[in-house]
Amino acid sequence: MQELLTAVTYLVMWLICDKVLGIQSGLYKLIISLGSAIAVYVVCAIEERRIRRKKGEEEDNS
Repeated sequence: MQELLTAVTYLVMWLICDKVLGIQSGLYKLIISLGSAIAVYVVCAIEERRIRRKKGEEEDNS
């Protein structure tokens, strides 16, 4: 799921840069799109780790 969300973020950001912001440079679109996709991937990984850690603490208290 995390990888799918990352891929969708990349494509959506590419289209936003192209159609909404009107950025013509492929390099700028690439940097912005990849940066956004990587940021989403990292945020998802951190959130998943936090949930696993919390779940582990709850199991230890039982």
